[in-house]
Amino acid sequence: MLLLNTTFEPLTALSLRRAVVLIVCGKAEVVHGDPAGMAVHSATSSVVIPSVIRLSKHVRVPYRGRVPLTRAGLMHRDRHRCAYCGGRAETIDHVIPRSRGGTHTWHNCVACCAKCNHRKADKMLSELGWRLRVVPTAPRGPHWRLLAGVVDADPLWLPYLGEPAA
Repeated sequence: MLLLNTTFEPLTALSLRRAVVLIVCGKAEVVHGDPAGMAVHSATSSVVIPSVIRLSKHVRVPYRGRVPLTRAGLMHRDRHRCAYCGGRAETIDHVIPRSRGGTHTWHNCVACCAKCNHRKADKMLSELGWRLRVVPTAPRGPHWRLLAGVVDADPLWLPYLGEPAA
């Protein structure tokens, strides 16, 4: 479920249980329900399963300076594609190997398939004659953190994330 602030700013993705608790306690309202029309029933009431909910009271979001490097964030940035061959990525590779002074930063880490990672080992790209398909950079955009941890984002979320519907 996608949780929005009162201003319709995306805050986080949360579990069904947490979403229902917020709705039942009157702390949030359903913006979009489940397209299938499913509901959670109790002895005295029923709640439509939400896809997007909005808080009743505004929550101040603290400023976040540096972007933390996480495996999920890196895979999301590279769209789960290998930076060398374009295949499905399963691992993370340091472009300049750590054994040769490379750092563990957004600018030196890429998503990589197991085959390319094994072939590259601790070699430099110039030694292999390889090139990166894309230059690694720190991710940009206000909502990348939200989507980095979500496996299947609901298409109903896209208007709230500022992305065009597919």
